[in-house]
Amino acid sequence: MSDHTHDHGDHHPPHPMQPDLEDTPLTYHQSMTLAVVELLIEKNVISADEVRAMHEVIDATSPALGAKLVARAWSDAEFKKRLLKSVNDAAAEFGVDAGPVPIRAMENTTGVHNVIVCTLCSCYPKYLLGLPPDWYKSRAYRSRVVREPRAVLAEFGTQLPGDVDLVVHDSTADFRYMVLPLRPAGTDGLGEEELAAIVTRDCMIGVTCPKAPGSE
Repeated sequence: MSDHTHDHGDHHPPHPMQPDLEDTPLTYHQSMTLAVVELLIEKNVISADEVRAMHEVIDATSPALGAKLVARAWSDAEFKKRLLKSVNDAAAEFGVDAGPVPIRAMENTTGVHNVIVCTLCSCYPKYLLGLPPDWYKSRAYRSRVVREPRAVLAEFGTQLPGDVDLVVHDSTADFRYMVLPLRPAGTDGLGEEELAAIVTRDCMIGVTCPKAPGSE
């Protein structure tokens, strides 16, 4: 966005400088994606309106869909088994299309904590969690969470005991991950809607842990 002012009779301070996405060169995968989409439209395999509609669906997706899956898994042991086997199939039970790429749920336990990253770009289960946050796409997170994951989690306020194994999972264009967080103590009497309300996007990425209501 260029630095400019609007002059409609009253005066406003100029907008601060902010680099657009177009100000940085496209990555190889972004260039390939655009080329394939343009080719598919040219060959009448898909239409530009279908591409627009899919972007609209993705933009409207929120982490609440993933939170519902987590809450059900915490409440239903059989559903949890199905979720750990196939997130896509488990999501379909809620009438949710998790997309064509297989997604695997990694379960946090008292001895293992999982965190996800995409070291090459920003592959992410966006049909369940919404669009990835800017920090997830940043070069700093993508490189540092592999080299020093405990330090990165500490910056999010997540301090793990020394005896807990921390496992980093690298998503790819062909395979995605989400974290099934450990159910916090003090939530035994909560229903699924109440449980879903404490499951955040960052919990399902693995950089934070859910907290029981009133524990913060």
